[in-house]
Amino acid sequence: MRVRVVCRKVYDYIRYDLREIAFPSSLPDPPHIQNRPKLTWRDNLFILKKATRLYCASWVRDIGPDLRPNDYAKDNEANGEAKTTSSAQEKEPSVVEDLAVAARGGMETLRPALQRVYMTRASAYRDALKSFIQGYQEGVQQVMEKKEESKTQSEGNAPKKST
Repeated sequence: MRVRVVCRKVYDYIRYDLREIAFPSSLPDPPHIQNRPKLTWRDNLFILKKATRLYCASWVRDIGPDLRPNDYAKDNEANGEAKTTSSAQEKEPSVVEDLAVAARGGMETLRPALQRVYMTRASAYRDALKSFIQGYQEGVQQVMEKKEESKTQSEGNAPKKST
């Protein structure tokens, strides 16, 4: 009887638990989530065409007004009002733009750009940590000075013993 129970437990372990340990199943969706209906072939083809067109256009530096007309409408209004300020101040590329350009150039150009990003982050963290430590030390000094002042005041107020 015991052998049969042990065999059943080993069998259940291998069948259910071991499979779940080796190949865990994902958690089910919450009950309020509704599954989206499957797309038709026409919708899939439309999405594929649009994604391909955007991907091909992304390899060009200036995407153009045909893909992003709203961005160009805002730029034209801004350029009409402040052409002198844009020529006087050249805008530096953001970190994301810099990384995107570096990624297009391959790993040789991406590695220095990533190193630059990580070094700026590391220096910012280091500076923040130094300022925190400095502030903490100043706070500790103030507390110690207050303790010494209170100690000297309490010693001055204490009655003296005469022998």
